[in-house]
Amino acid sequence: MANGFKEWQVVCDALASGRQSLILRKGGIHEGRAGFSFAEESFFLFPTRFHNQDQFVREGRVELLPEWVPGETVRITHWCEASWARTLNDWEQVAALAPFHVWTEDTIRQRFDWEGKGMSAGSIHVALVRVFKLAEPWEFAYEAKYGGCRSWVALPEPSSDLLDQAAPVMGEEAFASLALELGRMV
Repeated sequence: MANGFKEWQVVCDALASGRQSLILRKGGIHEGRAGFSFAEESFFLFPTRFHNQDQFVREGRVELLPEWVPGETVRITHWCEASWARTLNDWEQVAALAPFHVWTEDTIRQRFDWEGKGMSAGSIHVALVRVFKLAEPWEFAYEAKYGGCRSWVALPEPSSDLLDQAAPVMGEEAFASLALELGRMV
């Protein structure tokens, strides 16, 4: 099975454009007893609609769509590789990442301060991801098992050549420079 990482559509767009290469996550209600972790090193971006609300982001086009319904066609266009993942417990470190993502400070602060599902207040997970655009979108039917407030979903097995022509959205030098800069910050 392939791994899907559920993220707001507006954030998927920022990742797909190269505007953002960070994922900050606290976790969802259905993450399980241990809570959220960046358990997968590579994954497909699975755009969600439920939380796609413009008051939570500083930029980006929010398209208000109803939640997915079974049988609707899901269109996956990007795949990611996590370069590193860390849990940050220092708000100043988290706040310094603001130029590198589209969320509002209030959104990130609420996540940072939230406690539950294996995570203590005053912490948040952050991962640097290299994003790749698929040569052709991957489409499959939405199933109820993809729903709920969880980050990771098991997707159907894609064709074996799906990633063969995937191209990075950010050049090698630019990504290496970004990774170095962020590595110094966190």
